[in-house]
Amino acid sequence: MTDSRARRLWKTLEPFHAITYFAPETRQATDALGLKGGWMSYFGCRAAPLGAASPELVAALFYNFHPAMVARSIPDAWERATPAQLLEARLAAVDTAVRRLFPSDPPFERAAEVARRAADVAPVAGRALGAANAALPWPDEPHLVLWQATTILRESRGDGHVAALVAAELSPCQALVTASAAGGPTKETFDVARRWSAEEWAAASDDLRSRGLLSADGALTDSGRALRQQVEDMTDALAETGWRALGDELTAELHDLVHPLSAVLMSGALLPPDNPMGLRWS
Repeated sequence: MTDSRARRLWKTLEPFHAITYFAPETRQATDALGLKGGWMSYFGCRAAPLGAASPELVAALFYNFHPAMVARSIPDAWERATPAQLLEARLAAVDTAVRRLFPSDPPFERAAEVARRAADVAPVAGRALGAANAALPWPDEPHLVLWQATTILRESRGDGHVAALVAAELSPCQALVTASAAGGPTKETFDVARRWSAEEWAAASDDLRSRGLLSADGALTDSGRALRQQVEDMTDALAETGWRALGDELTAELHDLVHPLSAVLMSGALLPPDNPMGLRWS
């Protein structure tokens, strides 16, 4: 099946945004502020645009992380560093990481210009993470403008994805069960990265079986595959409004400008093959 335009752009832009999660510079920066561990760094940096949000709010918006996993980091992160300090730290970390990962200094200027125009028309109504990132001031350096734009675009898309999961009546754990059964990240990856217990995973699977979405051996049924495809199609459709507003020519140009950068990141320079985002490269 040919990917939609929205999905092609997600695959192309996501690795550049993900620098902030996988580059060691982010952890170094948050360690220096007194945060403890990689997950406190992740939750603190990603949630910082929201202000000093409660663990309940962060778990609700991030959706598929176990609430107890979030609560081990939030609100403790805000007692160690303010959201403003974490916003500054994550941007500085991305700056250092990009300079390390791309020492030849690719021509970021045009990519940044087009990506910012795309971010300016990305839908934010009803999309809390997208809106919170869109409200941040723009940095000056082109590679940081590009990163911030890809962050706004991915969080806007992610908010739409959560809406699609809610509409499909897939709970956070069921979202992971169906994603894994559909060929996404393995259960073992989600065990580490999202922390639902074996009992919770089994209960989510049992409920999916009662709805005729999962077979006895853990595979998606025809109905399950159709529902999962519905979620992905709705996610793409909700993201497509922004790309339509940007226009065909600029959308294609942005893809062509960022694709070589993401190819570097996906070729082993940054992202592991079985990443919890379910991103595959081609």
